[in-house]
Amino acid sequence: MQPQSQAGPRTLLSRFTALTDAFAYPLRTSHYLELVNPLWTTHALQAKVVSVWDETADARTITLKPGRNWRSHRPGQHLRVGVPIGGMHYTRTYSISSAPESEDETFTITVKAIGGGRMSHHLVRNIKPGDYLPIGVPQGDFYLPDANPVEPLFISAGSGITPIMSMLRSMVAQERLPHVTHIHYAPHTYDVIFGQELQALAAKHPRYQLHLIYTREPGETASQKRHFNPEILNSLCPDWGTRDTWACGPQGLLDTVEAHWHQAGVARQLRTERFRAQVAAAPKEVTAGTVRFTASGVTAASDGVINLLRLAEDQGLNPPHGCRMGICHGCDAKLTAGCVRDLRTNALLNEPGAIVQICVCAAAGDAELEV
Repeated sequence: MQPQSQAGPRTLLSRFTALTDAFAYPLRTSHYLELVNPLWTTHALQAKVVSVWDETADARTITLKPGRNWRSHRPGQHLRVGVPIGGMHYTRTYSISSAPESEDETFTITVKAIGGGRMSHHLVRNIKPGDYLPIGVPQGDFYLPDANPVEPLFISAGSGITPIMSMLRSMVAQERLPHVTHIHYAPHTYDVIFGQELQALAAKHPRYQLHLIYTREPGETASQKRHFNPEILNSLCPDWGTRDTWACGPQGLLDTVEAHWHQAGVARQLRTERFRAQVAAAPKEVTAGTVRFTASGVTAASDGVINLLRLAEDQGLNPPHGCRMGICHGCDAKLTAGCVRDLRTNALLNEPGAIVQICVCAAAGDAELEV
């Protein structure tokens, strides 16, 4: 006679909610459970802030405990994080900085406050343990393959270290750290996120070759010499052309890296992760105009440069959105009249009924959108 299997707490909760959903209509049992513990919800994924740690003067690591329906990440992936600020809900995408091998069912994001960044400043300055944040599931294809790369090359700058840190921590946790060359750029020594951990890792593991380059430290006649260039690359990693490479950082760095790899004919060996959409140079003549958000009854003046999502938010609107990079299509809206310009390509969209990604499009003259 086989022993009867015992249902776990999550299974019992799922059965309970399935039974009581009929009585909770038009809501769901999950909405009422949210009042007791937001981590029990199934209609929305939330995470509790367990702790915060200041990495630098303007960067903070936030440890989060996710609720039900969470799935573990692959080292290097990102997720959407939401925060209510001033009665409005904002969403941004952040890389996960911890390894998936965590034993306490938590994960971390590491956020750097950027100029003009509403949400990054809020996360770095105001978030505290005990707060709850709506989150998405891990996404993205910037991650280590299941088959460990033989000799990876990591190139990072600023907060671009965050997905790389997840990869390094995962390889160390699995005790499969290969020969790694890591070139990281920061303005000063005190600006290096995870600086002490990186140097401790290099001291403990000779196969991990760390090169920290400070772009604004005294000692060089021209700061340009300390930014990424072929001479630095060849001196620090002579066999870069044979390595699988992961690069993450500001747009200027990634543009230069991509151009160099493409010119060398080894672009297929390079993987990059951008925090912002790659936009094209604006045309010489940009047409200003008036944008009407028809669903909200709000009208705003546009300079033809600011993206439509930010324009709407500046008017007090809170349209749905996700990555803010033109990837997830969470901000799609219908164009009902006028013309908009895709900031990534400068292509014009003027067909009524066209679907517009408002995070990467600006008005080209007058426009009307169902927002």
